[in-house]
Amino acid sequence: MLRTVTAIALPGVAPFELGVVCEVFGIDRRDTGGPSFGFTVCGVEPGVVPTKVGMSIVVEHGLEATRAADLVVMPAYGGSTEVPPEVLDALRAAHERGAWVLSVCSGAFALGEAGLLDGRRCTTHWMHTAALARAHPTAVVDPAVLYVEDDRVITSAGTAAGIDACLHLVRRELGAGPAAAIARRMVVAPHRDGGQAQYVDTPLPPDADTLAPLVAWMLEHLDDDLDVPTLAARALMSERTFARRFRAETGTTPAAWLTRQRVARAQELLERTEAGVEEIARLSGFGSAAALRHHFARTLGTSPQSYRSTFACPA
Repeated sequence: MLRTVTAIALPGVAPFELGVVCEVFGIDRRDTGGPSFGFTVCGVEPGVVPTKVGMSIVVEHGLEATRAADLVVMPAYGGSTEVPPEVLDALRAAHERGAWVLSVCSGAFALGEAGLLDGRRCTTHWMHTAALARAHPTAVVDPAVLYVEDDRVITSAGTAAGIDACLHLVRRELGAGPAAAIARRMVVAPHRDGGQAQYVDTPLPPDADTLAPLVAWMLEHLDDDLDVPTLAARALMSERTFARRFRAETGTTPAAWLTRQRVARAQELLERTEAGVEEIARLSGFGSAAALRHHFARTLGTSPQSYRSTFACPA
């Protein structure tokens, strides 16, 4: 269970990426139905840590704060910063004892130096993926995705993708409700699939109509038959144009987006209702319990029954 979180601030730490971690894990959200974590920011030792934007922060804890944390986070830091051996030891020790290790943006380089990316899928900001692959040739670097989870190691791209990765972990460990409560307070999307593209090579023209109203309608009709011909007709587009526009705006295909949203809806129903699996499959748009179980196992690595027993909210 995710209860305690420690972020390591190296010299040259990026305030936004550190702030992402502080915002998700460092604020008590219990007054609005969210979780509360034991949260600490540490340095190599207590004291002043300069950031990359010309200001400094003061941390009260050294690396001993990582020893009992359920999650150790490495935010982005200055590219010229040499990662001290004791930081690498702390990252390795955290993973070896079963804790989660998460990086935001260029923080992945520290994980690579610690050997935590060897043989694992990973990512970082698209500007740095080639350098990460060169520095760590046994890592399987994906330059396009928002975040990757592989054997309790989570790596994410820059800025907003760090939020997505943190919320992904909250959802994975605590359930859809706590993740949604944090997202609601932060006014961000409660879930973006890690496989979505970091950016779009061919942005929409300035006068293009957005698909946002259609996407909102899709969320309200997940239990309908939402195939591409139906959606394209509703958007008044050809199927090819619709598919291209949908990927441009969401970073994924209509089918992949629908599947992930339906899994998320099923998670919420399993947490908050006593409906049977067949009924939840119908309400979330999967149609049958077999289809729901298939997508649950493929997406979350568990069954609906196991998920409910872990995350169901008490009546």
